[in-house]
Amino acid sequence: MEGSGEHPSPQPPHPGDNRIHEGDFVVLKREDVLKAVQVQRRKKVTFEKQWFYLDNVIGHNYGATFEVTSGGGLQLKKKKEEPTSETKEAGTDNRNIIDDGKSQKLTQDDIKALKDKGIKGEEIVQQLIENSTTFRDKTEFAQDKYIKKKKKKYEAVITILKPSTRILSIMYYSREPGKINHMRYDTLAQMLTLGNIRAGNKMIVMETCSGLVLGAMMERMGGFGSIIQLYPGDGPVRVATACFGFPKSFLSGLYEFPLNKVDSLLNGTFSAEMLYAEPKDSASVEESNGALEEKQASKPDNEDSMAEAPENNHPEQESMEVVPQDPEYKEPKDRGSKKDYIQEKQRRQEEQRKRHLDAAALLSERNADGLIVASRFHPTPLLLSLLDFVAPSRPFVVYCQYKEPLLECYTKLRERGGVINLRLSETWLRNYQVLPDRSHPKLLMSGGGGYLLSGFTVVLDNLRADTSLKSSVSTLESHKTEEPAAKRQKCPESGS
Repeated sequence: MEGSGEHPSPQPPHPGDNRIHEGDFVVLKREDVLKAVQVQRRKKVTFEKQWFYLDNVIGHNYGATFEVTSGGGLQLKKKKEEPTSETKEAGTDNRNIIDDGKSQKLTQDDIKALKDKGIKGEEIVQQLIENSTTFRDKTEFAQDKYIKKKKKKYEAVITILKPSTRILSIMYYSREPGKINHMRYDTLAQMLTLGNIRAGNKMIVMETCSGLVLGAMMERMGGFGSIIQLYPGDGPVRVATACFGFPKSFLSGLYEFPLNKVDSLLNGTFSAEMLYAEPKDSASVEESNGALEEKQASKPDNEDSMAEAPENNHPEQESMEVVPQDPEYKEPKDRGSKKDYIQEKQRRQEEQRKRHLDAAALLSERNADGLIVASRFHPTPLLLSLLDFVAPSRPFVVYCQYKEPLLECYTKLRERGGVINLRLSETWLRNYQVLPDRSHPKLLMSGGGGYLLSGFTVVLDNLRADTSLKSSVSTLESHKTEEPAAKRQKCPESGS
C-alpha cells in the first residue's frame, strides 16, 4: 500500500512455489539464533560473526541448509546419515577424566592453519575428535555433547526458513524483546485466538510492537477482510510486518488512522480539512524505512508511565533492522529535478489522506468485528475510547507487560458496563529437552510473557443510560409493591 510507511514487496510470491526468489524476505537460522534479511544479489550479510552472500540460495527450497565457504559463498549441504559404528567405543563414566587442558593435541595455531587452508568445519571437528586423548573415555552422552559443542564453534551451517508468525515472534522475543513490549510468542497466539482473528473480519488494532501483531493478524486473515491500524506519532511502524513479505493484495485491505484524531471522530467533529492542515511530511516518513521505529523505541516518553525501558545493548548482538532498497525512494538529486520530487511527494501525501478518509469512514460505521490493543501506553483510555467503534457481541483483547494497568482497566470496564466475560490471564511456558533417555524440562525458562485482558462487547442497558425512563420505572415498581390500606392497618394489631 502506498503512503503507509511499510516496505514494498519487490516480487509477488508464487502460489504453491516453495522456492526462494530474489527480493523475498527469509529468516536465517543457526542453532537457536534467528535473523530476518531480504535476499539481494551481491549484498553482504553479517550473521553470527560471519559474512556471506545470499546469491546461491536463490532457486532452492525453503528449509535448505547451506555451509559458508571461503570468500563468503554458500554451498548446499547434503544430509548425511549419522555413523553408528564410531560411537560404539565409549566409557562407562567420567570419573577418571581430568580437565587440565592437555587432552587436545591440536593447538589454536594448528586450527587456524586448517581454516586458512579452506578445510571445512566438519573435517576440523573430526580432527579434534581424533586428537583428543579423553574422547573415547567419555560416556556416549558426553561424546554427543562434545561433538555438538565443537560443531557449533567450527561449522558455519545456516538454514533458510520462510517467515511466519511463530518464527518472527520467537526471533524478536529472543533477540530484542523490548521492541515488541516483551510479548512472548505463546501470548501472541492467545491474542489471535481470543480476538477471533479470521478471514473476512473487520478488525481494529492499536499496537507499538514494530508491526508484529499487525503482521500476525494479516497472516491469519489471508488477505480477506479489512484492518484499521491506529498509530501514534507521524506514521505507522511496520518493520516486522515487512519481514512477512506479504503480496500487494494483502495490503489492499489495510488502512491506518492517526490516534490523535480518534476523539474528533467520536465527537463528530472530524473533517477532511483536519488532515490537510497537518504539517506532516509523509514522504520523509516513508524514506526513513525503519529509522523511525528505532527512534520511537529508544526515545523516552515522560508523559507515558508505560513507556518501555531502555534495552540492553550487547556488543555481540546484531540488529534485526531490515532496510530493503526500493528504486522509488531516492534523494532529490537522483530524481532528475526538485520539481518532480515535490510532485511525487505531494502525490503520496494525497493518496495517504485518501486512505485516512477511507479509514475514518470505516470507523464511523462502528461495526468492527474485534479490537486488539498491544501498546506501551496505558490501556485504560485507549480501550474506553476504541470500544465505541466495536459492534456488540464482538471480542476485544488488551495486552500489557504488567498486570497493574490491566487491573485498573478491568475496574473501569466494570463501572462502565457494556462488556461481559472479562478475563485477566497470564500464560505459563516452559521448554523441554526431548532426547533419548534424557528428556527433561530445561533449567532456564521465561519469567513472564505479559498479561491479557479479554472480553466481549454487549449493548449498553438503556435503563442505565436514560435517567427519566429509569425514574418512571422505579415509580411504577413502587406502585406495584404498595400494600392495600386495609392490610396495612392489620399489621400493627397482629403485632400486638
